[in-house]
Amino acid sequence: MKIGIIGAGNIGGTLTRRLSELGHDVSVANSRGPHTLADLASATGAHNVPVEAVARRAELVVVTIPQFRVPDLPAGIFDGAADELIVVDTGNYYPQQRDGRIDEIEDGMPESRWVETRLKRPVIKAFNNIYAQHLSDNGLPAGTPGRIALPVAGDDRAARAIVMDVVDTLGFDPVAAGEIEESWRQQPGTPVYTTDKDADGVRQALAQASPERAPEWRATTGSPGTFTQPA
Repeated sequence: MKIGIIGAGNIGGTLTRRLSELGHDVSVANSRGPHTLADLASATGAHNVPVEAVARRAELVVVTIPQFRVPDLPAGIFDGAADELIVVDTGNYYPQQRDGRIDEIEDGMPESRWVETRLKRPVIKAFNNIYAQHLSDNGLPAGTPGRIALPVAGDDRAARAIVMDVVDTLGFDPVAAGEIEESWRQQPGTPVYTTDKDADGVRQALAQASPERAPEWRATTGSPGTFTQPA
């Protein structure tokens, strides 16, 4: 596939490497410009491109940037993109550590639904509940007992199925996690978050999730702090 990746942090860099290894035609962009991605491009064979160009030739685009940075993406970032372009959101809301207060999310809007309202495109939520190092190193062949499973949520079932296929080729069992309105079940603080469960464990964890956001995952008057000193 032709895959664009917006963001080259832990998850973005890992996906750039792994998807390139699997033979996908990967383009990667960030807010600081293509020159800052020259080493990553050289090491992986990916194309380092301006963020405004990343979606133009892609079949699938992964948005993997801090939540509070989503509104800062260029307004025309999807201009010229195919109508059937699939957009994947890997993001998480960390109000006390990084993002500060986002009122709509605090009021109960699922994080990826909020992303949709900013991007003005539907998204598939995936890759948000696993550590980057585990995504890089812990994939296993299909059928391996104990294979880590990843939930994939989205309203478009055909698009969700394509993303699930990508998850499988990366070495993880994909689990359909419902529509975007249900994607709160895989947000930070839920039983499936960073727990590396197998497929049965993921399904059970999704069913056990509560829509109530725990206090440690809500904004405070001092938000944001840092990951080492949350506010």
